[in-house]
Amino acid sequence: MNDTAQAAVLFVDVSGSTRLYESAGDAVAHAAIDKCITIFKDKTADIGGRVIKTIGDEVMSTFPDASSAAGAAIEMQNAIDELPPVANTKIGVRIGFHFGPLVEREGDVFGDSVNLAARLAGLASKGQIMTSRETVELMSPIMRLSSRRLYSIEVKGKATAVDLYEILWQQTGDQTQIATNRSMVKQKLTALRLKYLDQEIVLEGARTSLTLGRDKAGDLVIIDRTASRQHGKIERRLDKFVLADHSANGTYVTVEGDTEVVLRRAEFALRGHGWIAFGQPRASATETVEFFCE
Repeated sequence: MNDTAQAAVLFVDVSGSTRLYESAGDAVAHAAIDKCITIFKDKTADIGGRVIKTIGDEVMSTFPDASSAAGAAIEMQNAIDELPPVANTKIGVRIGFHFGPLVEREGDVFGDSVNLAARLAGLASKGQIMTSRETVELMSPIMRLSSRRLYSIEVKGKATAVDLYEILWQQTGDQTQIATNRSMVKQKLTALRLKYLDQEIVLEGARTSLTLGRDKAGDLVIIDRTASRQHGKIERRLDKFVLADHSANGTYVTVEGDTEVVLRRAEFALRGHGWIAFGQPRASATETVEFFCE
């Protein structure tokens, strides 16, 4: 018998587990991933969630409300962040969750909410928590303070685009992390290095933003014809550098190891190492900006 319910579905997996097996060896990597799986399960139980199943290095859980899922996701990230490196590799995890209707059958759950949560986890980068605007709107006011809009995606079967949000689990200065019933302060000194043709620009210290496009008055002049005159802007927000698209043809962002994302009048938090293409995918672009978050 099928039962329809409302719940938050959360997927969490270990980022780069294949590379970990290659660098650390089967036994060491397996033990490290098992430890992560135990953390995922413990944090789920601590906040009143239910583990549905484990698939390799991934755990799927449900929670009674959106704030519980967000709190568990933050706790998972904090716990994994505190682990020591394994064979010189810092373990990180990717998390995605969504609140909505689902069907429960024989201990498993199914439906569009499950599919969307899995898609969000797939879009997340190492150390990132992704959710939807609908889910953020259901969170408590204090938990909503930890969210930030990123960009929109088209999802098969949905008439309108899904607005994606990131849950910030660590901040700088005297900002506190929003974690269930505890706060921690972490500080990061962050710089963004951009390489384009023979130019290199570093955003750090007092320099917190730059404009990109074909306009010769911009900070970084892009000569690609598919770029708009005022194509976009990068600005520092807390310890993140956010790329905002202002163009007619879109901005294509590739974070190394992740799927390319297209921005259309939307924003994206730059992470790690990657490339920015203007008006067309990186594969066909003649001009790209390479970025390094340091």
